[in-house]
Amino acid sequence: MSATWTQEQILALAPDASSAKNGKTLATSRKWSSLGCNEKATWGECQGSGKNPYLTEIDMTEPAFKCSCPSRKFPCKHGIGLFLLFTNEKQLFTQNSPPEWVNQWLEARSQRQVKKEEKSEKVKTEGTKTATNPDAQAKRAAKRLDKVTAGMQDLEVWLRDLVSNGLAAAQEKPYSFWDDAFSRLVDAQAPGVARLVKEMASISHSGAGAHERLLSQLGQVSLLTEAFKRLETLPKQVQTDIRTQIGFSQSQQELSTQQGIDDCWLILGQSLTEEDRLKIQRTWLWGKQTQQKALILNFAHGSQPLDTSLVPGSCINAELVFFESAYPLRAIVKTRQEAVTQVDAMPGYSNISTMVGEYSQALAKNPWIEQFPAPIRGVIPIKQNDSWFVRDEEKRLLPLKSIFKNNWQLLAFSGGYPIDIFGEWDGEYFLPLSLWIDESFVSC
Repeated sequence: MSATWTQEQILALAPDASSAKNGKTLATSRKWSSLGCNEKATWGECQGSGKNPYLTEIDMTEPAFKCSCPSRKFPCKHGIGLFLLFTNEKQLFTQNSPPEWVNQWLEARSQRQVKKEEKSEKVKTEGTKTATNPDAQAKRAAKRLDKVTAGMQDLEVWLRDLVSNGLAAAQEKPYSFWDDAFSRLVDAQAPGVARLVKEMASISHSGAGAHERLLSQLGQVSLLTEAFKRLETLPKQVQTDIRTQIGFSQSQQELSTQQGIDDCWLILGQSLTEEDRLKIQRTWLWGKQTQQKALILNFAHGSQPLDTSLVPGSCINAELVFFESAYPLRAIVKTRQEAVTQVDAMPGYSNISTMVGEYSQALAKNPWIEQFPAPIRGVIPIKQNDSWFVRDEEKRLLPLKSIFKNNWQLLAFSGGYPIDIFGEWDGEYFLPLSLWIDESFVSC
């Protein structure tokens, strides 16, 4: 069997708090009429409200889940409950051959993986996913570039008018004012910079400090418009960062044909945000040998499930391919081995100054980095007045993000002593995602 998962790691896979709570309720043998496992999978039959039991199965190499229950949540409470029960009471699971319904699912997964590899190989040999007319493709690209150029020129005029009227006036603008600019950029096929403009609406109405935050965001957008005007004069990797920020995407199919970086990747933390029913999952990895940082992005709309194969606190031997950038962070997992181990120690920076110094170097290469992975060793959570911070041995402070609600729990874990914490740093606030305490990994 693969790695031994902790209860905390398993509960972190739950799509919401109710699924985690109900999963814990199902982590008892009396709820299951049969239980089994082998070197690859775990399965069980759970009696629910219907006539027939729910058939629940877990591919332990990912992990991946399937259940016959009608829930649209993924993994459902039965998957969480089965995983917890297996972790806590392995002796209840008979080591035997899987039943046919488990074999069928595992075989289907195997076939999908083969097809995925065949498709990737086809892209590699043919140079494109499907046969396309190069001339038609070039015309479409040129047409979009013309639309983006016109949109960026319009944005430059809009920014100039906004600044000339003063930021105080901008902060009094209704949401419709920002939505109009956002819509024009979407129509110009520049969704990335459109998002930055849309964020200004919430920034301008965000209360104390809004003036400074709005000015910073305006600076980011203005820098982007100026860089786009000089696009062809800049280094290739910088050009890619500018195009990516505007909204041009890099093909993951083409990326999968490139040579990647092999390492044992520590999965240090995971965060989840939602925008207009689009869930955005950020998973942060750290190369054990290379010390390379990596960000895996996954998206799911509405009730679609998110990827559960990258479990915080575990290590995977994998090959990662990075998106082109002057400071590469985002990557895809090209290949991975089935063996999974646990994080045995948290890597990272010895103090806050070292982290901020590397963050500054990263911004010098790509000034549009929005989140920076920041594992920091030996910091203490503290509260000053009504604000929370982490403090290192040099007495330097990092303010914690207001959306982080587990401040007292973090302090309790530390007991007032230094601990190792991993989180996201946005240049202003730190968002804790996990910590290392008493030789154990804990998600925040």
